[in-house]
Amino acid sequence: MKNVITRLVVGFIQLVHEATWLSPIVVVPKRNEKLKICADFKKLNKATKKTPYSLPFSDEVLNTIARYEAYSFLDGYLIYDQTFVALENRCKITFVTN
Repeated sequence: MKNVITRLVVGFIQLVHEATWLSPIVVVPKRNEKLKICADFKKLNKATKKTPYSLPFSDEVLNTIARYEAYSFLDGYLIYDQTFVALENRCKITFVTN
């Protein structure tokens, strides 16, 4: 729960009073015996219209990042919290916690 409160304080998440989509919070044990808090978006994923476009080929990705001097695993790993969600779609990623 501390993770959720921290994200609320720094602005990664916002308090919502009304929502059309609600996803439950699940607690997952990590290898180091700590707990990880995740939102379970299975129902949202089922309702989401699938795009006919596939993921880019690895050579396209490499060509895109080739101009940079360095790219680390950390850059790709932390991108989830850095992904912008359009205002009209934020109502779809609402989760419930007490």
